[in-house]
Amino acid sequence: MLSNNLKQAIKEKARQLGFILTGVTSSEPLEHFNIFQDWINKNYHGEMNYLSTERSLTRRADPKQILPECKSILVLAIPYAPLSSDGRVGGVNTNQKNIEENKPPYRDHNLQIASYALGDDYHDVLPDKLKAIVKFIEEHLGKKIPNRYYTDSGPILERELAQRAGLGWIGKNSMLINPQAGSTFFLAEILLGIELEPDQPFSTDHCGTCNRCISACPTNCILPDRTLDSNRCISYLTIEHKTEIPENLREQIGNWIFGCDICQQVCPWNRFSQPADSAFETKIPLPVLSGDLLLDPATFNQRFKKSPVKRTKRRGYLRNIAIAIGNKRDKKDIPMLEKAMQDDEPLIQSHAKWALEKINNE
Repeated sequence: MLSNNLKQAIKEKARQLGFILTGVTSSEPLEHFNIFQDWINKNYHGEMNYLSTERSLTRRADPKQILPECKSILVLAIPYAPLSSDGRVGGVNTNQKNIEENKPPYRDHNLQIASYALGDDYHDVLPDKLKAIVKFIEEHLGKKIPNRYYTDSGPILERELAQRAGLGWIGKNSMLINPQAGSTFFLAEILLGIELEPDQPFSTDHCGTCNRCISACPTNCILPDRTLDSNRCISYLTIEHKTEIPENLREQIGNWIFGCDICQQVCPWNRFSQPADSAFETKIPLPVLSGDLLLDPATFNQRFKKSPVKRTKRRGYLRNIAIAIGNKRDKKDIPMLEKAMQDDEPLIQSHAKWALEKINNE
């Protein structure tokens, strides 16, 4: 086993790169993989079929199936734009009382984007930081080492690994929560072919009797075993779900057009959220207004070139905006919806039609 001096030097390098939490765990198989397997068996993963493949399941159960030489796993966290205590998220006012009473603020004319997506896409930013850490280790050892790194991009159960590495506990809303940093951070992992002394797992649960996240979720997607029913989760519906959003869930989506922060907004631990790394400070022009429903493809691609929002593609983004417009019931939006019904994308047409019917019925 390599010296603790190297582990501390690695943690210091990670801190210099903007990571606020760093821990080490072993390459042992995942103790709670059965929870994930049960989640898959109950089809809580929605249309994310890549999660249920044999290759995915085998690798998530045992990190050595990803990197046979793996002896240690470095788990890191870097903060994104925090949720401020006054209920403002990305410059948008959110009525805290409505959230806690399970009543999304439909009539807010500003459309909401999840806080993590307001800056640059972490898939593009974090790999360079992880490469720099690997390079630092190799320079220190004077040799190449087997490695593999991920940031929400590989077949691993990163929250269990993070808990095992001492970064925090898995909250009732399934988020990893740290008592000094809340839950507003990205996780990243480096599988290493060297043996570092593991840190102590985070063994305590600080959710206690608090159920604010469960009570506040508009779609009741939070499950008792600290997982989510993706089929009902606003983040899943507005990002990963690529087709028609079920009509019985559209009103609960409120004015969220990419992701959702509600369960984090009401979490008391997020009063300790850390300032965002510079790469994840707000870049999207705010506030987002209903006029985005008429974005042409070139403008969409240009605006969201470096943003996670590009994952929805234009058709998904405008689909989500149409739902939000329908939920706020403003007759001034009728001409815009009528134009959207002429869009080349059937997905946009059908959701604009739904929104128009909601306004007219009111």
